[in-house]
Amino acid sequence: MNKLKVPAIGARIIKSATAILLCYVIDFLRGSSGIVFYSQIAALWCIQSYISTTKKNAIQRTIGTCIGALFGLIVLVICKYIRNQLDWAYFAKYSVCGIIISSTIVLLLWLTVLIKKKQASYFSCVVFLSIVVNHAFDANSFLFVWNRFLDTMIGIFIGCSVNLFHLPRFYRKDILFLSGLDDTLLNSEYHLNDYCKVELNRMLDKGINFTLSTMRPPAAIMEPMAEIRLKLPVIAMDGAVLYDTQKRRYLRKIELERSEQDEVLKIFEENNVMYFANVIVDDSLFIYYKTPQNPEQQHLIDKLRLSPYRNYINRSVPAGEKVVYFMLLYPMEKIEEIYSKLSVNELTERLKIIKYESRDFPWYGYIKVFNKNATKEGMIEYLKSQLNVKKTITFGTIPDRYDYVVKEGNTNEVVHTLKKLFEPYFFNKELKTT
Repeated sequence: MNKLKVPAIGARIIKSATAILLCYVIDFLRGSSGIVFYSQIAALWCIQSYISTTKKNAIQRTIGTCIGALFGLIVLVICKYIRNQLDWAYFAKYSVCGIIISSTIVLLLWLTVLIKKKQASYFSCVVFLSIVVNHAFDANSFLFVWNRFLDTMIGIFIGCSVNLFHLPRFYRKDILFLSGLDDTLLNSEYHLNDYCKVELNRMLDKGINFTLSTMRPPAAIMEPMAEIRLKLPVIAMDGAVLYDTQKRRYLRKIELERSEQDEVLKIFEENNVMYFANVIVDDSLFIYYKTPQNPEQQHLIDKLRLSPYRNYINRSVPAGEKVVYFMLLYPMEKIEEIYSKLSVNELTERLKIIKYESRDFPWYGYIKVFNKNATKEGMIEYLKSQLNVKKTITFGTIPDRYDYVVKEGNTNEVVHTLKKLFEPYFFNKELKTT
């Protein structure tokens, strides 16, 4: 049975409550002359996860309120005249006002389209209708229009102020932060939770030097991290490639030497094993394979070939193409057997050959064969030289291999730690100088 996960009370919740309280304070100082409700809903509308969204919503609400209040004021004048000056029956007066209000909605919506502010049309209509429908025949209806406008402006100001407020921080842009993916940032369902998305994007907008590393191809990063605004290239294929996720280009690749590639292929063919050969051609990844020999291989192909970042081709590696890495998927007995054959030929010493058990297919394992120089550490040093930074802080799940070891399942730990390290408070000298 899955344990009930109780969500934490986050910053946005605290900010929302603070904005509501401040609206009450301002309303008290104004002698409760307005309607605090309108300030509060405007403030809540501006409390957003991203500052850019806060500014966008504030602009929409301001424009919508101005247009709605202006049209509401005009229609109020007309309805007042009809009620006070024309000697009609109540039903006739009411009907004429209803027609005027309905017709004005058309003009109001058309105007928001004309000035290219369609996003503000809803708020324009809400403000307009709240004025003319509920207060057209009030004794002090014009005072309501002013208070309605002022209450909303107060709410927008409070919402933006609360959301933009933060204590002074010191941003560590002299450090390269590098995180793993599986069991580090991503949960068991291979997703990034909302808290991590918001905080990572916020820090990326502030200029953090942050990137990711994975043993798998770039597609393993592109798909779950599609909403993250990564600015630095990512390290993929366990250090064999450096990939720009924005331009979708391989900035650097370390392929097998042709002679080494031929030796590996010879052993695979002599032992009649089906392999996946990963080849990069013009910034596209092609994965060559032959007829699958077990259901697990076929399942892997059927699942991964749906990705727009992978191209599976059922044929041998074309002559002249250089392989970035080979991959085998077999029962562990077969994996051990092939690994021994590679060892006999001393390829395990001359190449980087990784053997590990599969998490997706019980009793199965993988072998991956890379150029010996295709290392994550080497690619990190290359990236540091390009960024002109000296220090690196890494996050992963393997003890003694990373600066910060993340417990499996604690997907927020990386982001929590990043916040402390990248943006310590100015008065926290200990974190500032580490």
